[in-house]
Amino acid sequence: MSVYLLYALDLAAVLVLTFGVYWPRHRRRDLVVAFLGINVGVLAVAALLAGSAVSAGLGLGLFGVLSIIRLRSDELAQHEIAYYFAVLALGLVAGLSTTPSALAIGFMVLIVATMAIVDHPALLGAHRRQVVVVDRAIADEPTLRAHLEETLAADVTTLSVQRLDTVSDTTVVDVRYRVRRGRRTAPLEAAPIVRPTAPSSAQGSPAEAMSR
Repeated sequence: MSVYLLYALDLAAVLVLTFGVYWPRHRRRDLVVAFLGINVGVLAVAALLAGSAVSAGLGLGLFGVLSIIRLRSDELAQHEIAYYFAVLALGLVAGLSTTPSALAIGFMVLIVATMAIVDHPALLGAHRRQVVVVDRAIADEPTLRAHLEETLAADVTTLSVQRLDTVSDTTVVDVRYRVRRGRRTAPLEAAPIVRPTAPSSAQGSPAEAMSR
């Protein structure tokens, strides 16, 4: 089996990971461009390093520095960082493999399958995290928990107060919660519409009523 087939498998794997797993779930175009560009770049450089006298450790160190700069230059969510390193790993596995092997192909399949499974909405999809600003200064944790559960319509699992401002009467809290499944609220009843009516001719004007 030619090494070029392994490169083609890497491109197929990153396309499946990007357009088959990441894009339908998160829809962030700039990271799609980053994932594909990073994977192809890592694949090219790793393949050249594997066939030259340059130390592969030097190349990996350079990629580590570049990845740190990239991660520090933009705010990424934790799942986006996982995708980021997944495409890096795909390029390194394919590029550093001088001879195609079942182990390298297995690792590439494992990377894509892991991201597809662990990031699936059905797996822990009801658990969320949010930073909430409460319009009251609540120092008592049970009271704050009850208020957040009522506001979010969820079961709060963990909360951490980040700021308690008694001057502006606000509380900033980091909340981890689980959305309640199948919770329905009663429909709101429409309020009756009251239309003003003109006084009838039999009653006369208010001035005539007072004169009577």
